[in-house]
Amino acid sequence: MNKFILALTASMMTASLAYAQVTEADLANDTASTKDVLTNGMGRHLQRYSPLELLNKENVDNLLPAWAFSLGGEKQRGQETQPIVHDGVMYITGSYSRIYAIDVKTGAELWQYDARLPEGILPCCDVVNRGAAIYGDNIYFGTLDARMVALNAKTGDVVWNKKIADYKAGYSYTAAPLIVNGLIITGNSGGEFGIVGEVQARDAETGEMVWTRPVIEGHMGTLNGNESTMTGTLNATWPGDMWKTGGGATWLGGSYDADTDTLVFGTGNPAPWNSHLRDAGTPTEGNKGDNLYAASRLGIDPATGEIKWHFQTTPREGWDYDGVNEVVAYEDRAGNKRFATADRNGFFYVLNREDGKFVSATPFVKDITWASGIDENGRPIFNEDNRPGDPAAAADGNKGEVVFSSPSFLGGKNWMPMAHSPKTGLFYVPSNEWGMDIWNEPITYKKGAAYLGSGFTIKPNYEDHIGSLKAIDPDTGDIKWEFKNDSPLWGGVMTTAGGLVFTGTPEGKFIAFDDETGEELWSFQTGSGIVGQPITWEQDGEQYVTVISGWGGAVPLWGGEVAKKVSYLNQGGMLWTFRLPQQLASN
Repeated sequence: MNKFILALTASMMTASLAYAQVTEADLANDTASTKDVLTNGMGRHLQRYSPLELLNKENVDNLLPAWAFSLGGEKQRGQETQPIVHDGVMYITGSYSRIYAIDVKTGAELWQYDARLPEGILPCCDVVNRGAAIYGDNIYFGTLDARMVALNAKTGDVVWNKKIADYKAGYSYTAAPLIVNGLIITGNSGGEFGIVGEVQARDAETGEMVWTRPVIEGHMGTLNGNESTMTGTLNATWPGDMWKTGGGATWLGGSYDADTDTLVFGTGNPAPWNSHLRDAGTPTEGNKGDNLYAASRLGIDPATGEIKWHFQTTPREGWDYDGVNEVVAYEDRAGNKRFATADRNGFFYVLNREDGKFVSATPFVKDITWASGIDENGRPIFNEDNRPGDPAAAADGNKGEVVFSSPSFLGGKNWMPMAHSPKTGLFYVPSNEWGMDIWNEPITYKKGAAYLGSGFTIKPNYEDHIGSLKAIDPDTGDIKWEFKNDSPLWGGVMTTAGGLVFTGTPEGKFIAFDDETGEELWSFQTGSGIVGQPITWEQDGEQYVTVISGWGGAVPLWGGEVAKKVSYLNQGGMLWTFRLPQQLASN
């Protein structure tokens, strides 16, 4: 018996020691390392590109289901996670702030952790979670009550649990965290509640705060527990005390450009939506009324939290054209180091990676009403007649002039991540063609209450489609091919060296396209709408692909006429993993 106990103890110790800690070098090498997926975006540049080509255009029709995993229970709403794969384990997050560890070979559950959410949480756009981060011995994820949790990756035991912000004031958290040089870097959600957007960096091992950077001018940052510098200049672009509840939520998280050692975070809509309340000047008075740094992209020093540069996509924003959409680092065909971002406002932007300076902008949706274009400095050329009216100027003072604006407030592109192929040079952008009736209303701030000051109804722009996956040439803005879908596209995109582009539809189809032509090469019906993010990796000489299926997110909650159009779609929670068997790889 004693020998048995000693042998068992030794076996357990060996199993524990066998776990391979994730290092900074591992994270930096994530794209090139094909046997795991360690970062959101399949690389911290967020290209969502795999160099694997075992699976390719010639054999993708041989892709078969390997296993499926059910999230179980009744908590089946809006499964938007991107899986992480490491050391034989897959980690996924689920709606209602859950996380699972799954045996990557069999699909069997190893452990599950459910956050105990309090009453009164205020998530804006469904109870989603977009993924985890891994580093050292731990797996990290955020919760809807605005907390960050570190768990032991092997056991699921809690290592630390830290508060990001006060959920009672409308804060929440839904993004996948970002880890750089031992720091876990997070944003916040809650832009519809008059919160203040912020980026925070904590020691990944202890959870202790290292720096904070509010993203609305007038607020003070911190470094190592002390005040550091103010964000911007107080009242430079905000009137009165409006900056105190200025919005700008950093709810989608960020990317990291190793070449310039820069974090890049998008910032959300200013609060309230009623832009007339935030006016500090006219468009002819420079940037006086821009409401910095809302609806912007920020370059941030990862060591100190200082802002290196900013680029504002929609100054004096008044349509909920959130600026959080991911910023992807890449090299153009001439070898220039660039950033690309497809904004909710309908324009595809290219920026210089050294300083965030504007390079170009082109429309990627067909009908843009709020601006006639982008000038040589990257500022929009506003169509003033398309700004929702000022309720104070209305006869009854209760409702401003209604305008039809396109894209809708859910954007030409929303959170769903695009992909970039260094092989083709193209970006594959999930977009939507829709507009909205929008108007402004009077509003005052109240802690924990919606702070919009606007009303709206979303409408499809076309009868034959809403969703549109577009292959865009960033050098010219040309659209090389387009896949049209009846309902909105709300899931992520992945591309591979095998010449494939993967994404899913709310109707449940998981599809592989030819990256050069857009031809549909393979599809699989998953049983529920896909709003998750696909990944691929290599195991035992075979290529695997995984995506989660489970309809939900903002569209059924906020979609107006569009929500009615897709009301028949079923929710779900199923993780699907596919493989290309070796014997079929050459077919």
